[in-house]
Amino acid sequence: MVERLNGIQKVRGSSPLGSTIYFCAALFSKFQKNPVSRLAWWPALLWAALSGAAETNTVTPAAGPSSVTLPLELKRGHFVVPAQVSGSNSVWLMLDSGFSITMIDPKLAQMLSLKQIGHTTITGIAGEEQADVFEGVPFDFAGATYLPHRVAALPSEAKKRSRRLEGILGSGFFRRFVLEIDPRTKTIKLHDPKTYNYAGSGEVLPLRLRNSAPVVEAAIIIPGRPPIQGRFEIDTGCDGGLCLGHDFVEANHLLEPEGEVRKGGRTGVGGDAQTRIGSVPQLQLGRLTVNNPEVNFFLQGSPVDRGHAGHIGVEVLRQFRIVFDYARQRMLLESYAPPKP
Repeated sequence: MVERLNGIQKVRGSSPLGSTIYFCAALFSKFQKNPVSRLAWWPALLWAALSGAAETNTVTPAAGPSSVTLPLELKRGHFVVPAQVSGSNSVWLMLDSGFSITMIDPKLAQMLSLKQIGHTTITGIAGEEQADVFEGVPFDFAGATYLPHRVAALPSEAKKRSRRLEGILGSGFFRRFVLEIDPRTKTIKLHDPKTYNYAGSGEVLPLRLRNSAPVVEAAIIIPGRPPIQGRFEIDTGCDGGLCLGHDFVEANHLLEPEGEVRKGGRTGVGGDAQTRIGSVPQLQLGRLTVNNPEVNFFLQGSPVDRGHAGHIGVEVLRQFRIVFDYARQRMLLESYAPPKP
């Protein structure tokens, strides 16, 4: 996530160079006011230039248990978890790996008397919207804590959500913990990345983090054709199966006239996007396959950045136990045992 000092910048679609410029500017401004520390800021400046210094990485880990288990709800096609905010207020928060900043309901920000520190522009599937940015607020998950440096409030999102959903946990949350999500048992485990050790036999998919969004290699399998390879964002904020960008659909002739499709649409930040809803025979994730996943074929534009095929949503992910391990740049998928006859 990138934000200009006292200005507006995009949350998604911004470059690592922009993050570096912002971070270095903030360091320079800070240490110019303190001449004694001027010599000390050069190592930090060099580190920022080498690492990209994305703001979404700068969350404050706090002391707590190495692992906690929480209830998980699947509400209107979204993964939702409970938390306490500022020590007492109980809230329900959606897991959204596609968001680069943690969001809260504007009414919650007002109730907590959070200090506004600026604005940012959030880019969605159909455009951009401006959001207010506030100082961070502590979230408690049964003793495991997460303190983002800043949170945003988007008025239009509040209108779309139910009363039990007061916020969205973005990429900073996914970096703070290793997440084990089990849709069938309706539980989620949060682990300390430093002590986490995976002992299962799930399929390991390498993750690339681009503009805070996790990206995997996958393939669409159509009988009689070579596998159609692509880079797909993993978007736990999408309640669908697959959403494919228009350019990818056109280049690979995925929306043929004889295909069985119906009118559809997707709603998100920035407005609505028209789609056609159909399916593809198989989606291949490593050695795992998902049969006949439902697909939103975008008629214009794309839900993801240029060069990516589309994104994979909850309707595909919920067929597995999922481990998000950003610290080791991997996602693990475990197949459920077939039901007994």
